[in-house]
Amino acid sequence: MFGRIAARYDLLNHLLSLGVDRRWRRSMLECAGDLRGRLAVDACCGTGDVTLALARAGARAVGVDFTPQMLARAREKGLRSPATRAVFAQGDALCLPVRTGSADVCTVAFGIRNVADREQALREMMRVLRPGGRVLLLEFTMPPGRILRALYRAYFVIVLPAIGRCISRDRDAYSYLPRSVLGWPAPSELEREMRSIGLEECTHRLLSRGIACVHSARTPEGVSA
Repeated sequence: MFGRIAARYDLLNHLLSLGVDRRWRRSMLECAGDLRGRLAVDACCGTGDVTLALARAGARAVGVDFTPQMLARAREKGLRSPATRAVFAQGDALCLPVRTGSADVCTVAFGIRNVADREQALREMMRVLRPGGRVLLLEFTMPPGRILRALYRAYFVIVLPAIGRCISRDRDAYSYLPRSVLGWPAPSELEREMRSIGLEECTHRLLSRGIACVHSARTPEGVSA
């Protein structure tokens, strides 16, 4: 499914979010701190926006994605920014092709909804991080407030799939998106899941009145995940 929509993926992300998705990604990276010289792994990297942003911030960035068509787009973007230190590799978020305890930061932007086993994906992020390394997740969520929630649900269930199908010509992909978001746990629930597997300093911050959310956590100091 993601292979079929790779060519229009960026256009639709920017169009359907009215361009706010760029600001959301910047908000996530602000939580990463000083990235100069750090190894940053971007799982479920898609077309590479976060991976390349990590590299522009000075990180040695590795983008991993399951879908070859998405990676092809990411590599094209990388060629247009030759000064960035980013590499892209095909791989599964449940078994990242990264050495244990080698990374300083591990990110996922709008991708952890799509993994087959969320707990295993989180544990795999912990595995590749050094002690004290940071996990950063950016994901859609349902906003608080009855009126805003109702408007958001209507947009996600009716308007967004119609626009997505029209531009991508893929019925399944933009019907899948609202289903996956509506079934996603609330930020407080995901935070509890992260704590339950041993992550520490688990926090979250709502963006754009709760349309999206950044989660931040650290692996335990002095203990390899």
